[in-house]
Amino acid sequence: MTTSAPATAPKLVATDLDGTLLRSDGTVSGRTAAALAAAEAAGIRLALVTGRPPRSLAVLHEDIGRHFAITANGAAVYAPDGTAVRLSPFPTAPLTALVARVRAAVPGVSFAFEYERDFGHEQAYPAWSYGESAVELIGTAEDLLARTPERPVFKVLAHHPTLSLHDFHERARLGAGDDAETTHSTGLALVEFSAPGVTKASALTAWSAELGLGPDDIAAFGDMPNDLPMLGAVGRSYAMANADPEVRRAARFHTASNDEDGVAQMLERFVRLARDEAA
Repeated sequence: MTTSAPATAPKLVATDLDGTLLRSDGTVSGRTAAALAAAEAAGIRLALVTGRPPRSLAVLHEDIGRHFAITANGAAVYAPDGTAVRLSPFPTAPLTALVARVRAAVPGVSFAFEYERDFGHEQAYPAWSYGESAVELIGTAEDLLARTPERPVFKVLAHHPTLSLHDFHERARLGAGDDAETTHSTGLALVEFSAPGVTKASALTAWSAELGLGPDDIAAFGDMPNDLPMLGAVGRSYAMANADPEVRRAARFHTASNDEDGVAQMLERFVRLARDEAA
């Protein structure tokens, strides 16, 4: 793959956050903040596309600014003012069966559920993986699904205490079958499930189509396997230098690492191209 870029500016830039737009310490660099502002001023639309849950929206607004946000790997989409644009939770009925199949395929697994604003998890699910939440519900997965049927689930997370990520992901994926989109994004033994057909790509494609934009109008940046559908759906896909090997192989273009402001470097190029085109 090449590090060069097309000679025209994209009309929309979609970027993952952790490991991509954000530095390894979770911060937004001054250079990246300036590049985001310059891109918007040049007429380039921006979308934050993340596996982070909807409850993280306030933090994203505070740290990065108010942009169009695709959260929970595409399951919950918000306008810059925080208004929900599209919500794609799991269908209620198959969730219990999904949990049962994955539990049977991977004994020792523990589960957690991302609701729109709250978080539920089994006792064994590790606290380090989710941080603080507005409302924390604790119980078995089966109990949580039975006593909170009115709470749509946007993402299911699963953890295994001993299996490698590769083995865990493969066994969980086979257990889930076609009833969920199965991926991972942290490099740790965490597997993520979304409703069938719900990915970063599905949300981004639906929104961009409403804007009258096609794949060649979009540049997307990512670093982990949950970014692969999005990178495959756009005309200009960029892998970070620190990206998972599978992502580096799949992306059409490469840029510098997140700690070297790789997204900002490309945004600065896009802004120059946009200004040249407008001149």
